Amino acid sequence: MRGGKLSNAVSVALLAAAVSAGSVLCAAAGSESAANSQNPASPNSSLYVKVQLNSQLKLSKLRPGDVVDGSLARDVYSEDRELFPAGSHVRLTVDHLEKRRRVPNDHWPGVIKLFTPRHENYPAFKMAAIAGANGESTLQVSLISISRLREVRAQAKKKGSGPQSGNVEVSTSNAAAGAQKAAPPTMILEAFQTENPGSSSAGANGASSSVPDLSGIEALPAGTTCKILLLGNVSASKNKPGDAVQARVIEPVLMNSRVVLPAGTLIEGNVVKKTPPRWGSRAGSLALTFTGLTLPGGNLIPIAASLTGAELDRRSHTRIDPEGQLRGERPGKAWMAINIGVTAGLAKEADDTLQLIIEAFVSTATDASTAGVGRIAASIVSGIYIVSRKGRDVVIPRFTEMNIALDRPLSVTTNAELPVPAAIVHGN
Repeated sequence: MRGGKLSNAVSVALLAAAVSAGSVLCAAAGSESAANSQNPASPNSSLYVKVQLNSQLKLSKLRPGDVVDGSLARDVYSEDRELFPAGSHVRLTVDHLEKRRRVPNDHWPGVIKLFTPRHENYPAFKMAAIAGANGESTLQVSLISISRLREVRAQAKKKGSGPQSGNVEVSTSNAAAGAQKAAPPTMILEAFQTENPGSSSAGANGASSSVPDLSGIEALPAGTTCKILLLGNVSASKNKPGDAVQARVIEPVLMNSRVVLPAGTLIEGNVVKKTPPRWGSRAGSLALTFTGLTLPGGNLIPIAASLTGAELDRRSHTRIDPEGQLRGERPGKAWMAINIGVTAGLAKEADDTLQLIIEAFVSTATDASTAGVGRIAASIVSGIYIVSRKGRDVVIPRFTEMNIALDRPLSVTTNAELPVPAAIVHGN
């Protein structure tokens, strides 16, 4: 019996050591993430390429030389020029494999992350071949992420007390969402031009040969939406109020057949307030605001815009409230079941270990006489563990697509009038 209790004591010691080591590793990972978030990519140095893969992809089975096929899930723009339309075939060849630090997420509680490998193998691509209308073009690319995505929109403001008031709006229906769970993942790439793709298309539009006309002024009404791309990591646990946030427009905004905000326009903003994940499984929250934009020509214009939507990993438990604030959701059943299971294990170990210690120093002590003390210690340990559990974090990684809406009208001096590509949608 004493041998069993000694084994329990050893188990507790090993568990404590593992938790301590995990805390140190988490702190190191956090500092690295914070450092990376302070060095976003240059807004105009690269292209945003979003590829919907043709089949399921297991990263662990990829080898150098393997070919990955997919199609563009979004038009690729360079300023006001469309380089490749959505649906174009994309072929990528694995150059080599490399280890990357696993991207933080809010799907599992910390006890699971403690035993999850902190690195994973990722394929590295150097070139992407894209089949356009004028033949195949080549881009130099770098892989950012591979995941299954879902679109989260700001909650509608409550107009009644019904059960549907204020629910998160997702871009797909229930049936489509169910089918999307089994769909192949989406690959996000950062690309650099090695040649001049779509040059003939640009010539047909007359964009490259026309002389800029700065006499026209277009006013975008309040409520106009812009599709932007976040250029740095943002999270409720790492960032603080006042931190700068950078993004760029990835789809031109048009008004009266004119490109008012071309793709590549730099959007400036900052963190207004944040609440990190707190004890008692209370989730974090994060509020962003966008206060200025810089056109590719260098003109700086103040704006007021709010977040209305974001495309997040399907495993993310982040929602957007009616004020545009990002909030972590409450722990789900699986989250609570894991924490309760760990709590029960800790309580059992604390009970047995305390009884073992008392019996070792008090010769007259028995299991019956120490049972009450053991139960008290078990209750204290389990209570501390449950109360000290933090809720979900709000983690928005680099190269996340986001939607913003203008809070007030915006007047912009526009360039020459251009034909409207079929894929571009007007602002509201």
